[in-house]
Amino acid sequence: MLGDTFKALSDKTRREILLMLKDSDMSAGEIAEGFSTTHATISHHLKMLKDTGLVSVERQGQSIIYSLNTTVFQDLLAWLVNFKE
Repeated sequence: MLGDTFKALSDKTRREILLMLKDSDMSAGEIAEGFSTTHATISHHLKMLKDTGLVSVERQGQSIIYSLNTTVFQDLLAWLVNFKE
């Protein structure tokens, strides 16, 4: 799973999405507005972020709200700290 997480983080668009979610939870439409690509492309990126656990998803009425899953980042940080020793 760690390999999939790093693969997800290797893409600039996905990293930008994560930075957007750092400030607040957002719907897919709100996220897509920040990019000049198609909604389908953003959907693909969001699916990968969700599948790797970097974001969590909650349905609120007609909207799907994405939020940053900080637990995965804590796990990554713990893994990286092992190299410091």
